[in-house]
Amino acid sequence: MMAKKQKMEENASLLNVISPIALKFESNNFILGENYCKGYGVIKYPPAPNYGWLTRITNIPSTAVSFTFTPNQGEILESINKNITMLSGQARTAKDRLKQQRAEKGAKDGMKLLQQIDENGEVVGELAGTLIPMAIDKESLKKVEQKMRGTCAMTNLKVRPLTLMQKHALQHVAPFYIENPLLNEVSNRVMPLRTFVGGFPFSSSGLNDNAGCYVAKDATGGLVVLDFWLRENDRTNSNFVIMGVPGSGKSAAVKHITLSEFMLGTKLIFIDPESEYKDFCKNLDGNWLDAGGSPEARVNPLHIMPIPKNDESDETEPGLTDYYDKDEGNGLGDLALYIKHLEIFFSLYIPSLTDKHKAVLKKTLIELYKDFDIDWNTDAKKLKPEDFPILSDMYNKLLEKASESKEEGKIETENIYEDLALFLEDAANGADSALWNGPTTLQTDKQITVLDTYSLQSTSNNVKRAQYFLLETWSWNIMSSDRTEKVALICDEAYLMIDPEVPQSLVFLRNVAKRDRKYEAGLFIISHSVVDFLDPKIKMYGQALLDTPCYKILFGTDGQNLEETDKLYNLTEAERELLESKRRGHALFMIGSKRLHVNFEIPDYKWAYFGKAGGR
Repeated sequence: MMAKKQKMEENASLLNVISPIALKFESNNFILGENYCKGYGVIKYPPAPNYGWLTRITNIPSTAVSFTFTPNQGEILESINKNITMLSGQARTAKDRLKQQRAEKGAKDGMKLLQQIDENGEVVGELAGTLIPMAIDKESLKKVEQKMRGTCAMTNLKVRPLTLMQKHALQHVAPFYIENPLLNEVSNRVMPLRTFVGGFPFSSSGLNDNAGCYVAKDATGGLVVLDFWLRENDRTNSNFVIMGVPGSGKSAAVKHITLSEFMLGTKLIFIDPESEYKDFCKNLDGNWLDAGGSPEARVNPLHIMPIPKNDESDETEPGLTDYYDKDEGNGLGDLALYIKHLEIFFSLYIPSLTDKHKAVLKKTLIELYKDFDIDWNTDAKKLKPEDFPILSDMYNKLLEKASESKEEGKIETENIYEDLALFLEDAANGADSALWNGPTTLQTDKQITVLDTYSLQSTSNNVKRAQYFLLETWSWNIMSSDRTEKVALICDEAYLMIDPEVPQSLVFLRNVAKRDRKYEAGLFIISHSVVDFLDPKIKMYGQALLDTPCYKILFGTDGQNLEETDKLYNLTEAERELLESKRRGHALFMIGSKRLHVNFEIPDYKWAYFGKAGGR
């Protein structure tokens, strides 16, 4: 006896999960759930497609794409023969030179394909393609359609709306329907199998340098593995710009990348205003230093350190070379450059300095260094920290000069010296003396060093900026000391060192960004907003600092910052949408000229090193 067929029960719960809330078809569009959709069919493919030509089509944002390849050797041979005959006739009879040229090329391509099929056993078939852009409203759908059409046009792919066939379009894209003969009649085009397969060159493979470390995953799940010290094509330095609103994932990404670099042997120096890297440093047996007043982390402002000169002429950035590179008659030795550098430091610390104050201060500094047997020809690298004057020496020198001016009856000069002594009294003998008054003690013998300035939170912005500037100077001393050692300087909350009234402070950092590639060094600029760097007073310097790095990681943002980011980096509509979404851990990653939507999926073992503050 035959077994009775059992009727399967309808699973209502499963249907509720997989079924859309609504489904309505119209002549030229349809509604699927909460989305407006429009089905398009591919009616023309590129005559000479490049390797990977389908990758761009299948990665169009907010667009479902389906291609069906059906092998059909016999009928296609007959079809190709007919096409060759037809095109050859058109080439002979066409009066328009352009039409004649196109017909000749079509016939030639057909002959080549026929030869490949006949002699080499080339597999050919028919390819049908369907694209369905979708959006939450009709206005957004128009934008998605425009993006889809533009992308198709760039790959020489021609599409048209499937009028009265919207249901068939959905069926072709959906995984629960077999191929549709009616749709195939509209969309099927002859194509060799290898051309179709070559359209997907491992499109989910991300980006791989075959060296370096895992960074993130791209939008399709492919791994992004980069060697940040690789020098080729448009990757000429190892500098980073990392931007995004608080909570978007900046700190986690920075710790993730720097931990990988730590494992590869790179020396790391952090300037940390928010005390986010203390646990991270301790977990890696690093050197954590309180750079906000600890006697073990003091930097003497008068300690002459090397200054990164912009020694390459750059016609695209006039003005950037004017400050450090201009010889004022004293040569460009260690002392001459550092005197210029000190002028920036004192301008940051004492914003009220006038041009007269600066001129007298510079003159006094030169005399003070002379008292310590340091002149224009002295090689500062041969001196010890104790060989340099300190701020109390400077303070006493100013009082001495004021007394001399009084004896000589130079009242105006006396007043200037007294003003300068008053301005510097706090740094020499007062609350700020713990920061700067004494020989430089800051040094590092560990692979990771964190210079924590959190204890300066209650101080004025002038003190913060001046200390930040000094720490950057000290860091460059480490970065430039050995051209074979990889060193990365990570400047967190970089906006803190920006002073629109002293734009030259950015020249130093910009010169570091330009010269560090010669010393196997890298610079990380981390901040919340590009707007901070684009103030009209500093834009010439700030924009150069944002443009120079080869690696740019842009997390979510909005408002004015999004508009400025768009102008600065010429974002596409999809890139704007990515930043506007402000999804935690998702970012636009620029690697030279390449741009990727990445998701920082960080391995579990790394989180144990990150600590409690930032990047949780």
